[in-house]
Amino acid sequence: VIASNSEAISKRKFLYVKCSCLIYEAVPDKSGNYRYKTNGYLQVKNQTALITGASSGIGEAFAGELASHGYALVLVARRKEKLEDIARQLLKKHSVHIKVIAADLAKEEDIEKVEKCLTEHNITMLVNNAGFGAHGKFTEIDLSRHLDMIHVHVIAVTRLCRLVLPGMIAENNGTIINVSSIAAFNPVSKNIIYSATKNYINFFSRALQKDLSGTDIKVQVLCPGFTYTGFHDTEEYKQWNRSVIPEFMWMTADKVVSLSLKALRKNKTIFVPGFKNRLLAGLLANRLIFTLITKFFQKLP
Repeated sequence: VIASNSEAISKRKFLYVKCSCLIYEAVPDKSGNYRYKTNGYLQVKNQTALITGASSGIGEAFAGELASHGYALVLVARRKEKLEDIARQLLKKHSVHIKVIAADLAKEEDIEKVEKCLTEHNITMLVNNAGFGAHGKFTEIDLSRHLDMIHVHVIAVTRLCRLVLPGMIAENNGTIINVSSIAAFNPVSKNIIYSATKNYINFFSRALQKDLSGTDIKVQVLCPGFTYTGFHDTEEYKQWNRSVIPEFMWMTADKVVSLSLKALRKNKTIFVPGFKNRLLAGLLANRLIFTLITKFFQKLP
């Protein structure tokens, strides 16, 4: 199928190959049009980014921003149809190569599927963004949800870092962005496992950057505050009232991603986007203020 950048790409057929990985290729012809093929994953010579949780929110914003800079993309998320739609939209705007992997990182077999699909590809940027929350008291939430969260926030993050780092070290080049949360600084009631696992991401990322000292590999742990995504639209948060958080405290996913990528130049491992969020993170370090904020969140429905 041949299509110009301005044409709709919706007529293309999508074919699956091994590991249930959906492959897209955009190859320019002599006329400046792009020939889209599905006969294998062509590695972009310069940069390839692996993004988990890429079907919405911050992950989707990372995909759009990196594609605009010419990155080849490997997009991972549970919702296959949503990933396909994002891939179509990005291919209309950018001549990049996109690989889609439908996977639930709470499942061991799906993590293995991602690992097998990536062993032959050189990932130069990893964005561990997949995650979810479970609002409620510890004993009121099903144990399986707690364990799924630990699998996604801790095990998957650790394994994917371990997967891509040998190649990055060999090339002495690479970037890892582990998406945490401002909740990592505040063990809030009704979000116990969420804040605990995000705290793990913070400590793990800081230690990993020290472990990589002497290399040109950058590790950033991104700690956004309240962000307009689908995070609070899940079943777990159906009783949660978004309006209890003042509007000025919210940030768009695009803004979070833009600030995150700019911060990479400053070589800061812990990055909290936005002055208000950095101020809040600093206040949480004060024991008295921390206690007051904790009581406030405990009163929330």
